Amino acid sequence: MENFSGVWTALVTPMTERGVDYDALEGIVEAQIAGGVKGLISVGTTGESPTLDPVEHIEVVRKIIDFAHGRIPVYAGTGSNCTKEAVHLTREADEAGADGFLVVAPYYNKPTQEGVFLHMSEIAKCTSKPIVLYSIPGRCGIEISNDCAMRLREKFDNVCVMKEAGGKSEKVADLHGRAGDSICILSGDDALTLDFMEKGACGVVSVASNIIPAEMSAMVNAALSGKMEIARQINSKFAGLFKALFIEPNPVPVKAAMKMLGIISDDFVRLPLCRMNPSNYQKLQAELAACGLLK
Repeated sequence: MENFSGVWTALVTPMTERGVDYDALEGIVEAQIAGGVKGLISVGTTGESPTLDPVEHIEVVRKIIDFAHGRIPVYAGTGSNCTKEAVHLTREADEAGADGFLVVAPYYNKPTQEGVFLHMSEIAKCTSKPIVLYSIPGRCGIEISNDCAMRLREKFDNVCVMKEAGGKSEKVADLHGRAGDSICILSGDDALTLDFMEKGACGVVSVASNIIPAEMSAMVNAALSGKMEIARQINSKFAGLFKALFIEPNPVPVKAAMKMLGIISDDFVRLPLCRMNPSNYQKLQAELAACGLLK
């Protein structure tokens, strides 16, 4: 299993009303590689996986793999609240050439932790590639507990990363204390990256790096090198932006920011998401200007 430390970008899926904008997607991938990120996460929440149909889902994964051309790893979001569907998506993404998989806790149906363990076990059994467990109770209604993560790690060699988006640094400290380096913990929240790294996390799955890949990489690499003062300076510069990128449901604000900065030409999102409220748009615009990104 590889070293997972660093910045992993949760890529947006650029769209127009006509469909996925693959030309824009290629440009985003190139910018990420130039910015020095560790890897790419395709078709997660930021990539609007809930509104991509199954064919689009795998095609976006395949295109990102093609665009990256082996220069950095590409992981595919393959989670579902239906175990059969999650296994199918994982197998399809595996065949498409994904380097690993981001698997969110089963949402809405709210299984017990035993159910989560059995669900993740079925996915782990269908591939030999690395699996990133994704705990985000605010969206799923349940977490992936540290006990469950440890059980999965002990049974499956390829279950070796936890994306923690529950907002609790004490949970990160507990898992790191129990698992050591056998589980790499990645922050699921840009704003909590350094706090989590001080508790044992080794990086972040970042939304902000869609627009500031080099800066996020510099911050995380400084922290990994023990240069926390430098890391904190970078964090302070972008703290307002980290907050503004979640002023409305992700990925609405980050797509709006990317359009403002000329990274994409259309900030279209599929229903039930919609474009930003004008007052929130202005707040985001002000934060982009405050941190020097927007002139």
